[in-house]
Amino acid sequence: MRRPGRSRYTGRTRTGAGVRLRPMPELPEVETVRRMIAGVVVGARVASARAIRRAYVIGSATPRALLADGVIESVRRHGKQLAIVADDGRSLGVHLGMTGGLRVLAPGEPTPGHTHVEWDVETDSGHRRVVMADARRFGGVWTFASFEELRRRRWATLGPDALSIPDDEFADRLGRTRRAVKAALLDQRLLAGVGNIYADESLHAAGVHPGHPSARLSRARARRLGRAIRWTLDRAIAAGGSTVRDYRDPTGVEGAFAAAHAVYGRAGAPCLRCGRRLRSGVISGRTTVWCGSCQRGPDSRRA
Repeated sequence: MRRPGRSRYTGRTRTGAGVRLRPMPELPEVETVRRMIAGVVVGARVASARAIRRAYVIGSATPRALLADGVIESVRRHGKQLAIVADDGRSLGVHLGMTGGLRVLAPGEPTPGHTHVEWDVETDSGHRRVVMADARRFGGVWTFASFEELRRRRWATLGPDALSIPDDEFADRLGRTRRAVKAALLDQRLLAGVGNIYADESLHAAGVHPGHPSARLSRARARRLGRAIRWTLDRAIAAGGSTVRDYRDPTGVEGAFAAAHAVYGRAGAPCLRCGRRLRSGVISGRTTVWCGSCQRGPDSRRA
């Protein structure tokens, strides 16, 4: 069902024969947010909570539903989605969308524009304000009576998390689809957390052509791709994620991993591995960049 007050606009801009979507925070950006928010709110009491824009909250938007008077037990993540869980089980699902972000405000810092939900939490060092701001409003906050309800209603359709899926399970899942491997990686039902940025980066790291049919990858190559995904995501998390356009961490700082991108956003530039010009095309409606030398096609032993 379409959410009240929401547009179906997807942020697409045309680029030749395909489209380029505004970059959405992926697993490394969301994990960076999770760690930083958890460092502030876990163990803290929520003194107050309010929905400034009611339509941004799905479910009850009362202060209690937004965790008022609760103590934050954990901040969890699956794929690109967050859960903030109180000690009595009340839970919030948080999706950042394209431009959304949880911010921890410094004392005296003004409320950012486009803030839709705010919390006042009592920490050991005093009161802190946490806000959810989202200029385009493609994200949201969902309220649930329990974490089990959140997991059943928000996470049950997602595939395994890209950071924790075992190599053999990943290979099995790829082997069951004939789609291009890039398209398979973007399917959150198959693997949760990877989007356009880290699909391109991981495929380059593994030496796999993005158009290679998933089911035709050898098991060894599929396992290698699984390891490349985790390696790429771990490096991106260590750098605070990638800021390509809108993303900022909870303190307002940009992610630094964009400077280490090997292929994403570098079409026509030299491959950092072999020096040949990077190619680009459209796979599953998404602009895709790869090296025609390092990432061979379906008929190559390298793929």
